[in-house]
Amino acid sequence: MDWGSPTFVIAIIALSTGGWIINNWIRARHGYPLEDEWGGKTTRTDSKETTKLREENRALHSQLDKMTDRLIVLEKIVTDRGYDVATQIEALRDQRSSDVGVPLNIGKKEQA
Repeated sequence: MDWGSPTFVIAIIALSTGGWIINNWIRARHGYPLEDEWGGKTTRTDSKETTKLREENRALHSQLDKMTDRLIVLEKIVTDRGYDVATQIEALRDQRSSDVGVPLNIGKKEQA
């Protein structure tokens, strides 16, 4: 391999640039200060807008967690056998209203 060929020089430049990009990507992902082109460090600054968005995001996540818990409870109620029993009772009441069968007088006081 010819160490002075243009291909070797371009490969070294490409590897250096790729390493710098990967290094900054890892630093940005984990919140470390980033390097600029001249080796200086750029600190990460959080603006007021970013802080507000993070607070709103936390609030929405907690609200979503509460709604998920409520949905789980509702699914249990609907899929529970007791819900089906209530539907059957209502069907029997509908049949009773069409004068089929003997009225039970449930809930009415008997007069002596």
